[in-house]
Parts: sequence; structure tokens; C-alpha cells
Amino acid sequence: MSGGVELYLLRHAHAGDRLAWEGPDDVRPLSKKGRAQADRLAAHLRGIAFRPDVVISSPKLRATQTAEPIAEALGLPLRTDERLGGFLDLAALEGVLADAGDPARVMLVGHDPDFSELVAVLCDTAGAPMRKGALARIDAARPLQPGGGTLRWLLSPDLLTPEG
Repeated sequence: MSGGVELYLLRHAHAGDRLAWEGPDDVRPLSKKGRAQADRLAAHLRGIAFRPDVVISSPKLRATQTAEPIAEALGLPLRTDERLGGFLDLAALEGVLADAGDPARVMLVGHDPDFSELVAVLCDTAGAPMRKGALARIDAARPLQPGGGTLRWLLSPDLLTPEG
């Protein structure tokens, strides 16, 4: 899309109960369920010949563990950006995109509440909850503005069934 970006926002997969984790939150890993979610999504995206220009992840372990099988399945290197692991608003997201060379199609792997709030702000909606492992596509004009995006789809991890 000319003068815009296809944003693919992927919330990290299932990482278990945050309150039950005793270590630093930045190194909380995916659960067995979360690893299976990431692997299923990777296989699905490879199967439909999904091809973003770049995959950028939060440096937090649960996000990189979600992003790694997807980047590998798509034959892309995985980049990390600290801003995806902290408070992420439209200005910070613009910075991430600019530093990545202004890709036309970018997959970002991160966290809530940031991703749900980004969907709501960009698409001018009261709420768009991003479940763990959910993937949203938003088409947006640049520079990013509140209400300047269109939610094209939101894929729940439950729609991707285990191979049987």
C-alpha cells in the first residue's frame, strides 16, 4: 500500500501464570501450550506463503520464543527492539518502523496491554482485546495517527487446530 504500512501485530503466545513465575518477568518462557501455538502459527503462515518484509520482536523471552519459529518458517532473520518490550504508543511505534527502514509489511511480536490499545487507537474502536497468540492485520497510513488504520482481520490462536 502506497504511503502506508501493513502492520501484523502478534501478541506472544501462552506463557503460563505470571503470578506463579518466580523469576524476572523478562525471562518468563512460553508454556508447552504457548510453544505449540507458536509452532502452529508458523506452519500456517508458511503454508499460506505469508511474507512480511521483517519480523521484529520484543526482547522478552516469551516474545522471542513466539517469534523465532515464525521467522525461521518464513526464512527471515529475527530482529529485536527494546521498545516492543515496554510502553508502546504510536510515537514509539513510528520510531520502530523508521529504524527498521520503513518496511511496507512488518510483523511485530509483543505484549498487552500495548497491542490491544494500539489496535483500538489505530482503528478508532472502543476495544479490540488481543488474546495470547492472536495475530491482527492493520492497514495504516503513515505517519500513524489515531483512527488512521483499518483492521483487516484478527486471527485467534484457537482457529489454528493441531495437525492430526
